[in-house]
Amino acid sequence: MLVVDRVSHGFGARTILENVSFRIRKGEHIALVGPNGEGKSSFLNIITAKLMPDAGDIKWSNRVTVGYLDQHTVLEKGKTIREVLRDAFKHMYELEKEMLDIYNKMGDATEEEMGKYLEDTADIQTMLDHSGFYMIDAKIQEVANGLGLGEIGLDKDVSDLSGGQRTKVLLTKLLLENPTILVLDEPTNFLDEEHIIWLTRYLQEYSNAFVLVSHDIDFINNTCNVIYHLENGELNRYKGNYDEFERRNEIKKRQEEQAYEKQVEERKKLEDFIARNKARVATRGMANSRQKKLDKMEILERPREKVKPSFSFNSGKASGKLIFETNNLVLGYGEPLTKPLNFRMERGMKIALKGMNGIGKSTLLKTLLGITKPYKGDVRLGDYLEIGYFEQESSHENTKTALDEVWSEFPGLDNIDIRRALAKSGLTNDHITSQMRVLSGGEAAKVRLCKIMMKDINFLVLDEPTNHLDVDAKEELKKAVKEFKGTVLLVSHEPEFYNDIVDDVWNIEDFTTKIV
Repeated sequence: MLVVDRVSHGFGARTILENVSFRIRKGEHIALVGPNGEGKSSFLNIITAKLMPDAGDIKWSNRVTVGYLDQHTVLEKGKTIREVLRDAFKHMYELEKEMLDIYNKMGDATEEEMGKYLEDTADIQTMLDHSGFYMIDAKIQEVANGLGLGEIGLDKDVSDLSGGQRTKVLLTKLLLENPTILVLDEPTNFLDEEHIIWLTRYLQEYSNAFVLVSHDIDFINNTCNVIYHLENGELNRYKGNYDEFERRNEIKKRQEEQAYEKQVEERKKLEDFIARNKARVATRGMANSRQKKLDKMEILERPREKVKPSFSFNSGKASGKLIFETNNLVLGYGEPLTKPLNFRMERGMKIALKGMNGIGKSTLLKTLLGITKPYKGDVRLGDYLEIGYFEQESSHENTKTALDEVWSEFPGLDNIDIRRALAKSGLTNDHITSQMRVLSGGEAAKVRLCKIMMKDINFLVLDEPTNHLDVDAKEELKKAVKEFKGTVLLVSHEPEFYNDIVDDVWNIEDFTTKIV
């Protein structure tokens, strides 16, 4: 269905794809995996013709339809959710309009024209019946409910939705279109637990092919039967799920290391023999023979080790016993989102907030920190708080380099200190000198985490910190939050990330009056 042949691509001096090949066969469920910043989203942009590669060929089969959900798709302002979802069946509505126009012409038609009109309307009617046109609204409702749009209300204007809700609308529209190949870039990032379960079941039963990028291992294991691994510009194919890929990839790495070490040892022996024997007449022939063997030998590269992040949060001086206390706090913008909230958090507690997207988790964090004003009521913060706050997303227009982004916050440090801190966060020199707007979601998240790790803090506030992080970074962050001696308040849709970190889980759905 798709053949990618010897494609190469880079940004400036940075190579992200080098002579890679890729194929999708009918019905294959493919996951594209690899560390942050290796070019997974760029690869999806290349195969969907949003980005031109520097070299190579991309060939789609005839009559293939491609549906693409990327991380930055936008919705047209002024449309309702229902109108956007009906656009998935645009061609059918156009057929219906054509049929109704023909009916309108019948009043003035000649006998010959009438015969043709009746034939045309019968053909269109058959096509609409076979494609389930008269069940469209029921189908829209079913898929919309599965991804949580029913609770929001399908008559809501898309311009009033949160980023996560917009993603749900786009994903729902894409599933309704039922393309031959579905291309999904981190589809679970803005989904809650129950909707990830629904999407998992949907993709398990999906008869067409799809390729997705995700760092959610359970989701990949439950939906995919082919893994493509992208690292160091190379793309390798593995049959099976993620666990099977990991096992085979580990064996491959060990074999490459052993082959490299064996060759180094063999070259050393040959060079030693040549050095000792080339001057002696009796052994010169053997030395020359060894030299020819050495010259013909294809030199293996040392297997490159992936840069792994090392996260740790510096505990500042102790805060007061009270972290925050709310007094009849109501969240909202123009209208209330919650009942009056009365709760408190004390020093040393580790709490996770969960609940559907758009219900007010990020708003609650910002209100508690004084960034957003309460709709009603108030928040009292405790004494001596030193806060480290990780926001869910960063600006896509930031033209500062990663180095300058951190340096502007810590102007007293020198270049070496900043570079060392960014490198510790798992970023290479290429990342450090790149503009924030061209970094991947995971690389930008590592820069934001780096800034927090350079401070002394006693209250760590994390809003969906794992959204774009690769597997190694996620594990390292989990360890760092676990070992942090201060107070932690985090928002996450991944129970496997927070379950053995926190003392308690607050479900914001228990406090809501309305889902927006």
